[in-house]
Amino acid sequence: MLAKILSAAVVGIDGFIVQVEVDLAQGLPAFSTVGLPEGAVRESKDRVKAAVKNSGYDFPLRKITVNLAPAAVKKEGAGYDLPIALGILAASGTLKNTDLHNYCVVGELSLDGAVSPVRGILPMVLAARDNGVKRFLVPHANAHEAAVVQDVEIVSVGRLDEAVEKLCGIRQIEPIQTDIDEVFKVNNCYNVDFAEVKGQEFAKRAMEVAAAGGHNILLNGVPGAGKTMMARRLATILPDLCLEEALETTKVYSTTGLLPDEKPLMVTRPFRSPHHTISDAGLIGGGQIPRPGEVSLAHNGVLFLDELPEFKKHVLEVMRQPLEDGVVTISRASSSLRFPARFMLVAAMNPCPCGYLGDQTRECTCTPVQVQRYQGRLSGPLLDRIDMHIDVPSVKIKEIAEVKNGISSKQMRDKVNMARQVQDERFQGDIGLYNNAQMSPSQIKKYCHLDSTTSSILHQSIEHLGLSARAYHRIIKIGRTIADLDNSDTVKTNHITEAIQYRRLPSANK
Repeated sequence: MLAKILSAAVVGIDGFIVQVEVDLAQGLPAFSTVGLPEGAVRESKDRVKAAVKNSGYDFPLRKITVNLAPAAVKKEGAGYDLPIALGILAASGTLKNTDLHNYCVVGELSLDGAVSPVRGILPMVLAARDNGVKRFLVPHANAHEAAVVQDVEIVSVGRLDEAVEKLCGIRQIEPIQTDIDEVFKVNNCYNVDFAEVKGQEFAKRAMEVAAAGGHNILLNGVPGAGKTMMARRLATILPDLCLEEALETTKVYSTTGLLPDEKPLMVTRPFRSPHHTISDAGLIGGGQIPRPGEVSLAHNGVLFLDELPEFKKHVLEVMRQPLEDGVVTISRASSSLRFPARFMLVAAMNPCPCGYLGDQTRECTCTPVQVQRYQGRLSGPLLDRIDMHIDVPSVKIKEIAEVKNGISSKQMRDKVNMARQVQDERFQGDIGLYNNAQMSPSQIKKYCHLDSTTSSILHQSIEHLGLSARAYHRIIKIGRTIADLDNSDTVKTNHITEAIQYRRLPSANK
């Protein structure tokens, strides 16, 4: 007897459909799995056999062959347990359902027949929807995440016998519904606010400009000036995620198993802050079975690198490509995977090893050679890809002691949203262009016309500061963002002069 049932898997962060074929033949009892199964898939025979028996069903004493198609793609994980078990019961005649091929099934089985959750359920359901599958059987713990996808009937089960009775028509299980509007309403909140930041008006203005245009930013200042505090609040002033962005972000977190249990959908901008001891594979992604790294976990959000010079140089250098392209490409002998990595980079550093170079209250104890060596840990090409370089001085005690709060995140986000709406209207005809920071040189020429006086000031500043051609274009893009915040159709002289202030950095940039 032969039975077929659909399942799903994930490659990278994208789902694909797997057809599980189970054949029962005469011969000595045996159980073999073909179709490039990895270790966890090969071990499924023992879990399936125990789960079927402990759920009260007879396990057929025949030669069982399980084929996972397409056979050219490696299969990993324990998510095939439930479809294999159902396929065996269908092939043996225990499960009678002529509509079995219209279901997609995923789930790991415990030895007692309980169905455990799997990673990456969202991209699997999206793949099923794109392939015309209308019904999806998932574990209880994955139900609300799966139900985020519309047009697919999500049925959740907690045990193997529940799945069998549902497919046989004995048990009625209502499809799971997830109210996406309610999810956005309940979970769209942050625990921090820019109102808590005292002083640092110049730096807060720079953060507002960076958020409005999607610009990368480097904060350079003495310890305790508030660099980390401001960086952790940047996500609170970014525009709210739309449904498409939320799905993109959730796919990454679902695949890596980092999606919070209480959140079926990522509706807030992610904020990732890896330690400076991170490896290049941890930051960019990779491994024997490639997984997304921190740059992909920060997709549509903020990646914060504190103490930037402390990161290993080769780790920082591998960030150049995702900073430019917004994607990470990981190549292996058998395949090449692409992970999304469209994030805002926020980095913080001290001006010297002791941290007090240029401070008015404490004396720097570093020698010029130590300062030069410390700043030299950051390469010019990497610094050139960071749009804004901001000096953050120490905060005076009287500013910290002020009772009155500063401007709130909501007020700043309202201005950022206004600027982003202007950009959305401007870039309607440009596919894949979402903010000013992503403009190419040809798009800069199209959308950022400068008059002769403004151009002359910019050229003189570039020559005086010794900046590169890339920095020239980035200053114009920052000026375009400032003009959007100012609700100006053209980039004026005052917009460019303010933008030039955001490109100052010690000699490492020159």
